[in-house]
Amino acid sequence: MRQRLNIVAISTCVALAASGGASAGEWEFGGEIAGEVRYFPQSAQFPGQFDHWQPSLTLETDLRWKSDNGKHQIVIVPFGRLDAQDDNRTHIDLREGYYRYVSESDWTLLIGAAKVFWGTVESRHLVDIINQTDGVEDIDEEDKLGQPMVKLSLLKDWGQLDLFVLPGFRTRTFPGSDGRLRFELPTDTENPIFERNARRGAVDYAARYSNFFGNWDVGLSGFHGTSREPRFTIAPTGNTLLPVYDRITQGSLDVQYTAGAWLWKGEAIVRGGQGETFFAGVAGFEYTVYQIFEKPWDLGLLAEYLYDGRDDGFVAETFGLTSEAPFTAFQNDVFTGARLAFNDTQDTSMLAGVSVDADDSSLSMFLEAERRLGQNWTAEFESRLFFNVDPANLANSVRDDDFLTFRLTRYF
Repeated sequence: MRQRLNIVAISTCVALAASGGASAGEWEFGGEIAGEVRYFPQSAQFPGQFDHWQPSLTLETDLRWKSDNGKHQIVIVPFGRLDAQDDNRTHIDLREGYYRYVSESDWTLLIGAAKVFWGTVESRHLVDIINQTDGVEDIDEEDKLGQPMVKLSLLKDWGQLDLFVLPGFRTRTFPGSDGRLRFELPTDTENPIFERNARRGAVDYAARYSNFFGNWDVGLSGFHGTSREPRFTIAPTGNTLLPVYDRITQGSLDVQYTAGAWLWKGEAIVRGGQGETFFAGVAGFEYTVYQIFEKPWDLGLLAEYLYDGRDDGFVAETFGLTSEAPFTAFQNDVFTGARLAFNDTQDTSMLAGVSVDADDSSLSMFLEAERRLGQNWTAEFESRLFFNVDPANLANSVRDDDFLTFRLTRYF
């Protein structure tokens, strides 16, 4: 299904380019290739997993065209990863492949596969629901699969309204049985279950209103369709988990208030369709200290509180005992962090954070650092560590999966 959606999106872009007069305007081509080494200091927790080193290569190209008058745009961004240890992590995806028409008045129309980001906070993007998570890339849920869509954007004096029709549901990717950062039972991504009128071919719908009022940036969103977050049931064989996708309705709010060096942020959702209707929210701030130590360095201090009221029990369904709602590790957590920008010619930056479960004191830490090398290279370092993990905490399945990642990227 994924390959068929990618082919349809690319074919649509090419056809629209031809009809729009692709001889006018200019094509631009770029991209990046990266070598990555991930190291797990501890031996594997579950049978079948590899122990320490996980090298991989990624390639992402970027092909863009814009007509001379700027009305017609085409973007094609394929992505691929070749992983030496986890077969599921070796994959390709069309991150973006769309045609966009920009009117002379106050609306734009996008057709194809694209990525859309909603949200304001650092620790968890609750309201970001359009794209499916590419779960084999990293544990932070920041990487997304391309989503086929028709998007109409209206830009008015009263704000911006985005309307979405989303055909072609994308199932979430998960590490394989030989991969790290997975549940005790590996997830069978080949046999998902669609429940409560959900199905691969079902069309999803979404709308978002955004505007700014003085120092306030506000976004109101609604979504009705198949949840990007699956529940789980144990397969009849007893040795894998099957993802269960439900039809949901979700409303959300994201806000940001700017007051000098302060950024006050919040995201909240109300979701129905997976157990009892529940509320979840994240709220906090970022305070920036400029030119610390009389250097051009800027230090941002972050603090956020995370709450999630979803059901954490299990229900008996026709296919077996199933979680009533998707798993989450953020029922009652506190996040603190710091962002350091050196503001140098190499764009050096660092981000570190700590999340603590207020109920059982389970703790996770991360560090990210990046620096540009010359004109075409970037070096990145990432790490994530887990401490004092309670046996009942969702993070217990990755308690031995502390990792360090080094990535060297060449841009072209």
